Amino acid sequence: MFIPQHYRRLKRGPQVILPKDIGSILAYSGINKDSVCVDAGTGSGWLAISLARVAKKVVSYDNRDDFIKIAKKNKENEMCENLTIKRGDVTKKITEKNVDIVTLDIPDSHKALKNAHKSLKEGGCVVGYLPHMEQVKAFVETLQKLKFRQIVTLENIERDILVREQGVRPSTKGVWHTAYLVFAFK
Repeated sequence: MFIPQHYRRLKRGPQVILPKDIGSILAYSGINKDSVCVDAGTGSGWLAISLARVAKKVVSYDNRDDFIKIAKKNKENEMCENLTIKRGDVTKKITEKNVDIVTLDIPDSHKALKNAHKSLKEGGCVVGYLPHMEQVKAFVETLQKLKFRQIVTLENIERDILVREQGVRPSTKGVWHTAYLVFAFK
């Protein structure tokens, strides 16, 4: 698996969202230099930092001090002035309003969708990063109840390709399942 140099500089603690999924989040959500983002489940901060490289402002929530410490160090090392890391539980409250995107990488993320809906501006995107199908089902059913639209679930699978003199073929390694991504718009 190829990890770009700018990610190799970042310290890892908890599991991270990999570049293959970050790329889809950036592409399918439509964020840009004017976007305001809320990220929940900061972890090591890989997604929050990636969002901050593109967007105007990012606020990232986590409720674990050990993860926040790692993410703040990564933020400092990457000089992301437009990234704020907060201690908080988005299933209880999201203080930011009129945001362009809310990303949810937390257990029981469907429980945060009501607050995400309140936080998003019309046309804003919510993204769930969900390791299990049962989570996808609960997430999508909650999105439907909240009248989100354009609900799409996908999975990215990445394979390394060996290029050798004797022939080109897929490698026996790759990044298969990491999580399902669910996108929906308010």
